[in-house]
Order: sequence, then structure tokens, then C-alpha cells
Amino acid sequence: MAHAAPSNGVHNKLFDNVVRTPARTPSPQPTHLSVPGSNHQFVVEKDEPGYVAPKFEGKEQQMEEVMDKVEEKGFIPEDFVDSETKWFYNELGIDDSYFSTETVDAIVSHIHSLYAAKVAAYARDDRRLEMRLDKEAADHAVYIDTSRPGVTVEDGPRYEQRIDEKYLNTSKGSKSYRVETFRSASPLPGGGENQLRCYFVYQCHFNQKNPSPGETSIEKIGDKRFLQKATDNTKQIYQGILEYAVQRTGPVIELFEVEGKNTKRLVIAYKQGSAMGFFSALSDLYHYYGLTSSRKYVEQFSNGYTIMSIYIRPIAQSVVSARFPPIDASIHQIMKEVSLLYCIPRTKFHSHFTSGRLSLQETIYAHCVWVFVGHFLNRLGSEYTTLASVLDVNNSVHAELLSKLKRRLRNETFTADYIFEIINRYPDLIRSLYLAFANTHYVQTRESDDFLPTLSYLRLKVDRVLSDTELKEMISKSAANEHHEMVMTSFRIFNKCVLKTNFYTPTKVALSFRMDPSFLPPEEYSQPLYGMFLVISSEFRGFHLRFRDIARGGIRIVKSRSSEAYAINARSLFDENYGLANTQQRKNKDIPEGGSKGVILLDGNHQDKTRVAFEKYIDSILDLLLPPTSPGIKDPIVDLHGKEEILFMGPDENTADLVDWATEHARTRGAPWWKSFFTGKSPKLGGIPHDVYGMTTLSVREYVLGIYRKLHLDEAQIRKLQTGGPDGDLGSNEILLGRERYTAIVDGAGVLVDPAGIDRKELLRLAQARTMISGFDTSKLSKEGYRVLVEDNNITLPTGEVVHNGTMFRNTFHLRASPTYDLFVPCGGRPESIDLGNVARLIDAKTKKAIIPYIVEGANLFITQEAKLRLEKAGCVVFKDASANKGGVTSSSLEVLASLSFDDEGFVENMCVRLDGTAPPFYKAYVQQVQSIIRENARLEFEAIWTESERGGEAKSILSDKLSLEITKLQEEIQETELWDDERLRRSVLSDALPGLLLERVGLDLILTRVPENYLRSIFGSYLASRFVYEYGISTSQFAFFSFMNKRMAKIRRGDEPRTSSPPTRELPSRSMSSASTHTAVD
Repeated sequence: MAHAAPSNGVHNKLFDNVVRTPARTPSPQPTHLSVPGSNHQFVVEKDEPGYVAPKFEGKEQQMEEVMDKVEEKGFIPEDFVDSETKWFYNELGIDDSYFSTETVDAIVSHIHSLYAAKVAAYARDDRRLEMRLDKEAADHAVYIDTSRPGVTVEDGPRYEQRIDEKYLNTSKGSKSYRVETFRSASPLPGGGENQLRCYFVYQCHFNQKNPSPGETSIEKIGDKRFLQKATDNTKQIYQGILEYAVQRTGPVIELFEVEGKNTKRLVIAYKQGSAMGFFSALSDLYHYYGLTSSRKYVEQFSNGYTIMSIYIRPIAQSVVSARFPPIDASIHQIMKEVSLLYCIPRTKFHSHFTSGRLSLQETIYAHCVWVFVGHFLNRLGSEYTTLASVLDVNNSVHAELLSKLKRRLRNETFTADYIFEIINRYPDLIRSLYLAFANTHYVQTRESDDFLPTLSYLRLKVDRVLSDTELKEMISKSAANEHHEMVMTSFRIFNKCVLKTNFYTPTKVALSFRMDPSFLPPEEYSQPLYGMFLVISSEFRGFHLRFRDIARGGIRIVKSRSSEAYAINARSLFDENYGLANTQQRKNKDIPEGGSKGVILLDGNHQDKTRVAFEKYIDSILDLLLPPTSPGIKDPIVDLHGKEEILFMGPDENTADLVDWATEHARTRGAPWWKSFFTGKSPKLGGIPHDVYGMTTLSVREYVLGIYRKLHLDEAQIRKLQTGGPDGDLGSNEILLGRERYTAIVDGAGVLVDPAGIDRKELLRLAQARTMISGFDTSKLSKEGYRVLVEDNNITLPTGEVVHNGTMFRNTFHLRASPTYDLFVPCGGRPESIDLGNVARLIDAKTKKAIIPYIVEGANLFITQEAKLRLEKAGCVVFKDASANKGGVTSSSLEVLASLSFDDEGFVENMCVRLDGTAPPFYKAYVQQVQSIIRENARLEFEAIWTESERGGEAKSILSDKLSLEITKLQEEIQETELWDDERLRRSVLSDALPGLLLERVGLDLILTRVPENYLRSIFGSYLASRFVYEYGISTSQFAFFSFMNKRMAKIRRGDEPRTSSPPTRELPSRSMSSASTHTAVD
């Protein structure tokens, strides 16, 4: 049946016409939304309020005492004392809980305040009665306000926002608060439509303060006051919704009919702390649709969940106009939009929503584009490109000038506040641009769903959907100047780049967008990205970037110590993410996966929301990877990408303890690739923890040992500086595996120095315990040794130097010329800690020689490329991160391969460590083989770079990149050839490339069946490419590759294909398997 286009030009997609991703399988959903009109198990009875306060037996006596006290005060005329007191007790809808809680003096104060408001109203020209009072005690609070039903007052006392900020946002454990709020049944005298709104906040007292994990019994985890007041029907409703909530990531939303009344009861459950400002934002939402609430309750439970219950009804009939839909339609739309509000309860554009100028969807769309613009409008422009082409980037002075200019241009051109000011001026443009976005991505899931994508019911007319050309013209005519036009044009770019989004999915926890990255300027991002995800929530913003379809990399969470640090981190977020993914791409040269990285930046006000942000980030990305199959819960999305996507992720900064949850969550949501979704998971889930087995450190050590071998150095005599201390993965294992004489270590706690050599036994103790240098026994330092912690101030060193600020001393210690070191191994620290601006401090001004002879960069991006080249020019031997620390990615790749090769039963049997810590024999042997492969790959690359550098004199930092690019380029070319089609060659290469133990246990034939072909092709290409480049070098001819392949084919004909072996790995000191759950491996 054909559907005629509506008059406004909006073509809502019907369910069956949505572009689908091929070959997707169904999955359970992480959130729950009831479908309006369905039959519910519980119906609120006609005369049942849901809560019944225990009768306060002393109420009459208390009222007499209050009257006496009011009369004694003399503020209210004697003739009105009786009527004012009874009005307060009987007409405002305040239940007995308030009277049993408050003292007589407090009640007298409240009655006085209300009477004073009446007197003040009489003195006003408009005779408006405004009553506002608040009382905040240690364990409870009372707020009373004059309220017009269905209206949000922006310039009022904003009590609901105050309750959010002071009580609900921070509710946790024993410091949780419940809320009851009532609207008076009748209007205030002389107040027109105004009524009194009363809010009562009480600190919770739970029956069980620390319930066992998974406990959901309301009788055990409920607040005592709630259990006293709630009816059996309410308890049943809450019990059911709570059991749903603990199984979900996002909110659970249910609607209940109130029998015999034009009132609905909306009940929402969610995790505590997962939606800041949600209580007040919900009021703005139902006000937008012409509804008001008679009663609202917020209940907390000691298992960490919150339940809100709101009784919603239309505003008075005299106020209702054609702009508001019927209550059933409004409620349906509210339920669909609650998840948007849950994602971002309050945006910078919220005033446009409360005033009715823009809908909720339009304001949140504007917020998302504001975030997008902030990252991608601070571009450098054609002038910078012209200057860069004129200058010589190999000249360190020119490179430093360009670097500083780039940073200044990006910081100063368009600030976040300036971008907001511009967008905020153009609500009409936002409306039209949003309509174009909605016209592409909105899916009409049922023919009776007649809600337009804009959902702007306060407007009598919905604008026509404009073409991109018309939008361009509209922006050009409306914009006040060039800057304004650039910002608003970015909306068009955003619309074009979104390939799929969960924006219209009825239940979600954060907003995710799969972007087409082709809009990025190639002069700034020379290596094109394959895929980009942008994720936005109230607690964070984040990206996931990858350079190839099959790619893998870690997910890191960035925290900010101050608002200034947050501003810096926000400006550099995308570039840092791109740089990390690019580094990952270069270090992944030996493995089938390309490079990827995810970075989550916590909002400045949500630095404690690490877990919340991670869970929302992962779940919202899964929304775009898995098919939605539950109508009303996870509706279909428009997929303009049109291809199945699988992401492979791993741990990084601040996420190591969260990967088990991500693995289990992917399994819960039905992802067929859940076993391989995350590496670095705990051994009980088949993970190979990098820190326990020193995977990343093994490759770093191979480079360190390679320098010693080539230059005939005695390891035990080397003086060593290390950033990243004994508490970290890289830092601790570098200490455990090495035998150098440490003279300085810098970590999060501070600086530890001893020119005579730091006591090795004490250092090993810290490394095995994974403890910062703050735990070092300073009595073991020599007289020249010292320790400065970040909290220390005005400390005098043995040399007589005074350290005024411990934090500043720690942050810049790696740039000091003394004491003297032979080797520097950065194992931790922020990216670009050494750049062109400070690298001169590591070069002797007189001799022009580097003061540290050898540097092996263990930490990602610790030294900028320009600074590395400057150091190499000054004689320093530098091996960069992309080569040195690839051991972790190799381990993770082989972990993924095992998970893909085994079926579920075989995976549990062979790769999952038992609950008692017992590892299967295959697991132990496989880990040892992974370690051997890591060392072999690192040795091969070290030799290739060293040989090339000796042969042509080119900088090792440049050769590292060239080698990576040559391998990845050749790998892709091999995959495009017909070499894969030669079955004998294919099986021969895979037999060499795949771990021998895996081939013995599973068999090549089964591996070929279970592992996706594109993944096997990547293994085939990467193995041939890396072995060719390692053997023949970077600048070779096609004849060299022909010779290389001839040798391999000759081996196949002879049947002589020995597997390469590696020398035994230096073992780490024993560390219990249980410590694997606290690792901090970095991919």
C-alpha cells in the first residue's frame, strides 16, 4: 500500500522500508519500555493514592500547640490564627509524615512565612499571591512554592533543581534521599490558577544498608519510611520494575492507568547517579506537552537504584488549546522522549525548550552539534596550509614554529562559549536543520504513529523539510557574519556525516553517531580514518576511531583535575584520539587488526563517574552494532553505512577493571562475537592479563636489550630513569624484568631519586605489591637520595635546592639535567610530555649532545615526533612507542584469535581460568607461546630498524613509521591479489602465522570454518608482509618480493616448513592469579 507524503514534506520511514545491515542476528535488549495501551499486571485503584502515611496520633494536640505558639508570637492577628493554622494543616495536602517529623517551632515558622506572603500579595498592584519558603535541616528539607500547573518558571526559586543538585544527584548509600511532593487540590485565594506546591525531602534509613549483590527484595533494600507508607499495590509495582532495572543498563519506564480518572502514573527506575538533574528535567518535559503532576515520589534503594513515580494529568481545560495533543498521545511521546532526557537532562539550550521555542529533540540535537562543532571547527585554514608548504618541516626551528602556530590557532579561533553564543542566536535555523536530520534518520515504526520528527507541538505549523541547497541559502541569508555562517554550516556537515544513530531509539543511555570521517581535512589528518563513532552524554563525550574495518585498540577514560585542565583536554580530545589510533595502526603491523582507539572525556562536573560513563559509552555503541528487535524498546534505525561492523576493544587508562563488565554485557545483549569484543578481560573469561604476564613490557625490554647487545653494554651498570612507577603495568614489570641501576623513578605520587642507585630489594617489593613510591622506605636511600611527593612544598634537597611545589617538580622532573642517566624508559605519563618547546632541556647547550644517550619510549605518545628527531640529531638512540610497546597488542590479538577459533564450550574448557584460580593446561602453554611470539616480533623489528639506520643514517623514529607504513601497505596489497586463492599457499602461510598450540588443539580446518574470512585474510597478509619487510628491508623492489615468494613456494613443494622458535622468556616473579583483576594493561 502506498503512503502519500504529508503536506509538510516529512517522509517518515516505515518499519519495513528501513535500510538494514545484512546478516545481523537478534539480541536481548538492555533497557525496557512498556508499550502504551498494553495490559499491565497492576492497575492503580480509583481511590488508592499509592501511598498512605501512618496516622500521626498526636496531630490534633500538635495543632493546638502550634495555635498557641502562633498566637503568642503575635504576628498573625488573633482572629486569623485559627483559620490560618487549619488551612495549613488541612487544605494543602500535606500528609502526616511532615507533621510527625517537624517540630512545633518549625511549623509555626512555615505558617508565618505563608501568611507573610499573603500580606505581601495584598501590597502588590497585581494582588498576586506568591509563597516561597524553604527549610533545610541535616536529615530533611521542606520547600513550599506558588506554582502554576504546567508551567516552568525559569526565574523562580527553582526548588526542583535545588533538590536535584543538593540531594538526588549525590544520593548514594546512607547519604541517599527520598522526595515527596504534592500540589494543593484547589487554587490559592486571589491567586488565579496558582496552587501551592510542597516538597518534602527525607534522608533514607534502610533495613539493609549493604545488601548482598543481586538483592532486589524491596522489603530488604527499601527505606523504612517508604515501607511504612507505600500500599501493597505500589510495592508490587516497584518490585516488578526494580527486577527489570537490575537486568538493564538504562532506565526502565512503565505506564499505569489510574482507574476512573484522567490521570496516568509514570514509573521510572534507573541506577543511582546515572542521570544528573533528571527529576527537574522531567517536569519540563511534561509541561511542554500541556501536562502537570498532582503528586511525585522519588524512592532510593540500598542496592543502588532509584525509582520515580509521577501522577500526570492535563492542565485545566480552560488552558488547553489545539497546540497540545490528547493526554494519551502526550504520554506516549513523553515515554519516547524520557530516554533522550535520561541521556542529557539539561543542555545549554534548555531555555529554548522550557520557553517552547524548540522541542526537546531540537535542543538535544543542537547540543550534539555544538559538541561536534567544538572539535572540528577549530581548524587551521588555508593560510596555515600555505605556510606549512613553504616551510621545511625537517628543520626543527620551522617545525617548532608550525607546532606553536597550530596550537594557538586551534585554541583561540572558536571557543566552546563562542560557538554556543552563535548557535543560541538561531533557533529557527536549528529547527530547519533538525528537520533535515530527522527526515533522514527518524523511523515511523507503525502506521498509527503520526508524530512528526520535530515533535514541536507548541508550534501551530511544522516547517517544510528543506533540501541541502535550500538550507545553505537559508544559512547564508540568516547569518550575521562569516563566523556565524561557518558555525551554522557545520550543522549541514554533521547531517551529511551521520551514517546511523540511536537518537530515535526509544530506550538508550547515551547518544551515539556512526560518522563518515571523510569530512576531515587531509592536510591535518594525512592518514584517512575508516570509521568514527561519536558518543555524547551528560557525564562525558567520547570518540572511537579506527583506520581499518578489522581494527583493535584500547578504550581510555581521561579525567581533569580542574576546569582549566578540562578545557585543554576537551580541545585536544579528538587529536589525541586520532594520534593514539594512528600509533596503534603503526604498532599493529604484525597482527591482522588495524589500529583503533576510544577516548572518553569525563565532563568537568562528573569526574567520579568513570564506571557510569564507560557503561553508557559501550552500550550506546552496541546500539549501532546490534540489530534492534523489540518494538517500542529498540526500534529499527536507518543504516546508511549498510555493512555489518564488529569492533575489537581492550583496556587502557582507567578502564582495566571495567572490561569484564563489557564482555558480559555484550554476551547479555546477544552479540555473537562477545568472546572477542574485549581483550584484557579477567582470566575467568578467557583473558590474558598483560600485567600478570608482562606482555607489553616484554617488547619494550627486547628493544632495551637490543641496544645493550648492539653497543656491548653491561645491563647492571646502566643508570636508569623511569616515568611510570611500580604501581603500573609497564612500570612494575619493567622493574621486575630489568637489572639496571635505577637512579630516579617518577610516578603519580611524586619523585624518588638516589644517584647511588635506588635500593633494588625495596623497589622489587613495591613492584610486586603494585604500590607507588609513596610506600618506599626512605631509610634505604643514600645520603644523596631523596623523595618528593606531589603534596610536598618547600622541600630542601640534599644538594641545597629548594622545591617549592611538589606537583610541579614531579611534572617536569624528566626534563632535568641531573642526576645523570644512561637510559630513559617512559612507562607512564601524559602524551607530549616532551615536545619541541622543552626538548632543548635534554640537550647540552655547549656540546649540542643529548644528555641521555638512550631512550626507549614505552608510554604512548610521550615524546612528539619532532622532539624525537631533535634528540636523534643530538646523538640519542631513540626507539619510539609504535615499535617498542607493541607486545600488548600482539597478546590481545592472539587472545582474540583464540576466542574466534574455539566454540563456546571449547573456549570455556581451554581458555577460562577456574574460579579457584586453576588455569587449564592449554591456557598456561598458550600464554608462554604468546610471550615467545611477542619477543620474536620485537626482535625482528628492532633488527630491521637498526640495520636500515646503520645502512642509510636515517633517524630511527622515521624508519619506524616507514616500516609500519610499508608493512600495512603491502598487507593491503597482498589481500587484493590472488595469492589467497592458492589453497596450498594459504594453508602454508596460516600454518606458520597461527600459534602452533592453537593448530594442534583446534585444527586448521576448524579454524578456517570458525574465524571470519576477512580476519583470516588479514592474518595471511600481515604475516607475509611483515616477514618480507623484516627480511628484505623497507626500500625494496618487486623483484625482492618475487624472490621472497619463490623461496616460500619452494618450501611448500619440498614440504619443509619449520616453525621459527624463540629463546626462553625471562620469567616474572610469581604474582597470584587473583591480581589479574586489577591490571592496567594498555592497548
